[in-house]
Amino acid sequence: MNDIPIWRIRPAGPDDADALALVGAATFLETFAGHIDGAGLVAHCAKQHSADAYRAYFAKGAKAWLAEIEPGGAPVGYALSCDPEIEHAQPGDVELKRIYLLSRFQGSTIAGALMLAVMAEAKGASRLLLGVKDDNHRALSFYAKHGFETIGTRRFDVGGKTYDDFVLARPL
Repeated sequence: MNDIPIWRIRPAGPDDADALALVGAATFLETFAGHIDGAGLVAHCAKQHSADAYRAYFAKGAKAWLAEIEPGGAPVGYALSCDPEIEHAQPGDVELKRIYLLSRFQGSTIAGALMLAVMAEAKGASRLLLGVKDDNHRALSFYAKHGFETIGTRRFDVGGKTYDDFVLARPL
């Protein structure tokens, strides 16, 4: 990427739920269209990437960071961490629930900066956990670069259909 505009990462909160929902649904659709069931994608995004879903995460103590570009501060990515919802979790773990970036900005330094923000917030925790679709090779490479290793598998529901995920962990 040679034409990355000026960008910033800032903490996000409940007032950013609409932006998180928009980027979440867009990136999920962009990543998985043609790889998993289309109706399932739509149903998943409507439920899991609604502004209300993000407000609910914040109400339970989740932390988020929003990546924005200039001019105008348009949202292009975000990361969200929360108490673990992954069954492989142990006491002291934190879950990286989402780290999403529009494809146009992948390969830039934005994703790494989002990961650093999450790790800085999780300092003092034992491990950072996440789930990733087992054939999402680009994401798996990114996570390996950041010190994540596979610790198990799980089934992940997308709109009523299940898919295989790897569960990854990184010591903090």
